[in-house]
Amino acid sequence: MTNATQGIDLGLGGKSALVTGAGAGIGREIARWLARAGCRIGVNDIDPKTAAGTVEELRKAGSEAISVVGNVRDEDAVATLVGDVVRAFGSLDVAVNNVGMNANRPVTPLLELEAEAVRDVVDQNLVATTICCIAEARVMAKQRSGVILNVSSGETTRPSVGLVAYGAAKAGINHLTMSLADELGPLGIRVMAMAPGTTLTEKVREVFSEEHIAGIVQSNPLRRMTEPEELGRMAVFLASDLARCVTGQLVLADAGAHLSRNRPANADP
Repeated sequence: MTNATQGIDLGLGGKSALVTGAGAGIGREIARWLARAGCRIGVNDIDPKTAAGTVEELRKAGSEAISVVGNVRDEDAVATLVGDVVRAFGSLDVAVNNVGMNANRPVTPLLELEAEAVRDVVDQNLVATTICCIAEARVMAKQRSGVILNVSSGETTRPSVGLVAYGAAKAGINHLTMSLADELGPLGIRVMAMAPGTTLTEKVREVFSEEHIAGIVQSNPLRRMTEPEELGRMAVFLASDLARCVTGQLVLADAGAHLSRNRPANADP
């Protein structure tokens, strides 16, 4: 019997990880927690300053980290930043594809939605995530090992009134995850997705009123919102050996919002 006082080996010590959109919010927390678990981190962001800020923080905490700036909507840029991580650390063991918001688009009724906005949101989410998966999987296939974690959304579990392009694009990521898990599993690569509900990031605190946040809290079974650090912990679990038999799964982190019928409309952008 294992001694209960012994620590649990997550199998992440010395592994290398790439986290996209890690300059702030959920991506930054995922980078922090993977670093705490022993990973060396490639911090991607489109903004050099925010990427550098996360790198500085991780290094001060004693972790190895590099900045890999680039737009993940650009195929060449993604190939470059993935290559930079491999050259710096010798491998790519964990890849977290976190970039994907509503492309700074407002909540828009279908009858007012323009094709350009749809293309922009789909490109920012589904296309960018697919481009990243391709580049990451090419490296991992040569290694015969690796974990890809795609960040989806709770919007994929219910109607997304006013956010139809966003919800559909994120739902595409769910299907992408299942398909890649099936295709890449024989190569030793696990692929999963996690779906946050409305997460209490700095941006959400700035954009949402206290009344709106209170409405979201009251609409779900746990009567709370997801904290960014909780997504970091989940990423560590899914990437670790604790979940080594898990692949092709969508893991919800929405405080049970997908169970609720009385939630306010458009609560989870």
